[in-house]
Formats: sequence, structure tokens, C-alpha cells
Amino acid sequence: MANTEQKRTGTTSKAAGVARKRVTPADVTGAEGSVPAVVTPRPARRSKKLPADVARAVQSALDKKAQDVVVLDLRNTAAFTDFFILCSGLNSRQVKAIADAIDDTLRGLKMRPAHTEGYDRAEWILMDYFNFIVHVFTPQTRAFYALERLWGDAEKIEIKDEPPAKT
Repeated sequence: MANTEQKRTGTTSKAAGVARKRVTPADVTGAEGSVPAVVTPRPARRSKKLPADVARAVQSALDKKAQDVVVLDLRNTAAFTDFFILCSGLNSRQVKAIADAIDDTLRGLKMRPAHTEGYDRAEWILMDYFNFIVHVFTPQTRAFYALERLWGDAEKIEIKDEPPAKT
């Protein structure tokens, strides 16, 4: 009965033998009384020098008309890789074509993915190159999983969809 009373009063609760303090609105408000944002995404940057292998993979995706190409720089986060390359194809055939082009280009540089997933369904193809991971999505799958939001603390580098103009 005393345990239930403590829960109602908000001092402590015991769950699985661990005492925890209940969180009140006063605990999460800032000095001005406002609730702080959970994740504040960093603004996208356009002029960032990418490593050569990442830049080649991005260019291969653009050559196959990939849309919404974004590179997430994860080096300043507690991530298991340095970069995510995210891009979309309009349908499963284009998603496979983008993944194949990236694979062919990087194999020419003697780089092979350590692991590839999702190629058969072609809604989300993941290719792991250790220091960067390529994600090729259909638009619906990309919107559903929202990796840009999930990795909101990473620096976002947006890539222009159109190739540079030739002079």
C-alpha cells in the first residue's frame, strides 16, 4: 500500500527492484519555462568536400537519375559508420539500376560491399562499405522510415539532383 501511495504522490516508484524518480513538467522545462526540443536537426550544407569513394557513389546515383540525394555526415555522432548516402528511385526497377550503378562504379575502384540487403524486393536496398552505407529507397519506403529524422543529429549534406552544367 505504501508503494502505491508513493506512486500517487510522485516521489519514487519501484519497478523490477529499481527506484526511479517520477518526472514532472518542472523537471523538463527550461529556465524560461519552455519545453526544450528533443532533437534539433542541423541545417543542410551544400559545400562539403566528400571522400573520393563517397563522391563516386553519389555521382553514380545521380547518373541513374536518383532523386533527393542526401549525405549524412555521422563522424561527429556515436555511429558505426562515417557517412550515409540516401537516395530515391521512382520505382523498384530504378532502385535496382541505381544500386547496380553504384556497385559497378565502386567495384572498378576495387571496393565491394561487405553486405547488401533488400535487392530482391527493391524497396530499400542497403549496401555496407564499412566507412559509408548506401541506402536506395522507393519514395514511399523512404518517407516511412525517415532516416534523415532518425539521424537528426548528423550533419546533412544535400546534393543537387541535376549534374553540373558542361561548358
